[in-house]
Amino acid sequence: MEERIERLFTLLKKGVTPFHVVEEAKKQLEEAGFEELSMKETWGISQGKKYYLIHHGTTLIAFTVAKNAMYREGFKMATAHTDFPSLRIKPNPEVHSDGYGQLNVEVYGGPILNTWLDRPLGIAGKVALRGENAFTPQIRYVKSQRGMVTIPNLAIHMNPEINKGIELNRQTHILPIAGIDADEADKKFFIKYLAKELGTEEASILSYDLYLYNEEKPEVVGMEEELISAPRLDNLTSVQALLDGITAGLPQWGINLIALFDHEEIGSRSKQGAGSMLLRDVTEKIQMALGRDAIQSKDAIYNSMLISADVAHATHPNWPGKTDITNKPVLGSGFCIKEAGNQNYATDCEGTAIVQQLCEEAQIPYQKYVNRSDVRGGSALGSIVDSFLPLQTVEVGVPLLAMHSARETMGTKDMEALSAFMKTYFLK
Repeated sequence: MEERIERLFTLLKKGVTPFHVVEEAKKQLEEAGFEELSMKETWGISQGKKYYLIHHGTTLIAFTVAKNAMYREGFKMATAHTDFPSLRIKPNPEVHSDGYGQLNVEVYGGPILNTWLDRPLGIAGKVALRGENAFTPQIRYVKSQRGMVTIPNLAIHMNPEINKGIELNRQTHILPIAGIDADEADKKFFIKYLAKELGTEEASILSYDLYLYNEEKPEVVGMEEELISAPRLDNLTSVQALLDGITAGLPQWGINLIALFDHEEIGSRSKQGAGSMLLRDVTEKIQMALGRDAIQSKDAIYNSMLISADVAHATHPNWPGKTDITNKPVLGSGFCIKEAGNQNYATDCEGTAIVQQLCEEAQIPYQKYVNRSDVRGGSALGSIVDSFLPLQTVEVGVPLLAMHSARETMGTKDMEALSAFMKTYFLK
């Protein structure tokens, strides 16, 4: 298997929550010689060096500084997101129902709900334990190594109309079964499970951010192995491509930066999201650490560019009418440049021209994506970041089938194209 695809598969397997995505990204960065910084400390950074920081466990920013970065030389930035649609476990989650032990969950983001049925689902995320100081609880990560729960479908014999479509109620129809509830007096079976996993006392567990994840592994499929079927392709494909690009080497000029934000699937308006002031604060702090004054820092920002990387919709062979009539991206023909007149995608013609020329010079395949005129479509991080850092921005991403399904499909060559483009963008 091609090395870039192997790295993607590793991230897909390990990155089952945004916490775990950031942990794997941290591992790749440290192997490439990046040093960790903290927003709570004063930075001493040097030209020709590589750095990263983690924000609240689920957002990561990494940057590299050219050996002779001049003050007017700006940033080449790229963003992606670490989260994906899933099911979040609520507090006090134990449900006792007709001899079964179930978990009370809520929907995170916009998943295709029925694709989460009849699959082995793992449990993963962050747990806060009692600490010696109330302001510094112990933080532990947990990830089940197997499927722990499942959400069974209703048999067709009990719902003969099911193939005509059924709307799942988010409170009653998607509660996963955790086991046979032989002892209904055991009111805290989930907390007991967590305590055992963490090797601690039940009373030590104060709170958690835990999610269900599709435990199935990514696979290469297709007659010529030209397709990938996997969970979490949206948006770990972009995360891996940005990591491939930023670790490829130092920039020839200026500063390269990637920002991997959480909470894109729920609007980005959070302390970890792209709608926060984090990216602005990081760019200011970098420039202060390099000795630039306020005017020099503004000059650098307005000499900067942003690539916003998130997946696009491929033309579906069974639903061709859902695609724009003249722009029909297909799997295996390169990553997509995404445009929208309403600026849900922040791309303009100048930015598109830059990306096209970079691709053509490096012989990297690309396609163009726009929504049908009668479909609003999604949005991406570029327009959010542009609201407080007005940069030249281009939205890109690999085309997918079944976006937001528990298992999505992409073209193998498209991942190679996006990673190759990010490397070219950062090193040109």
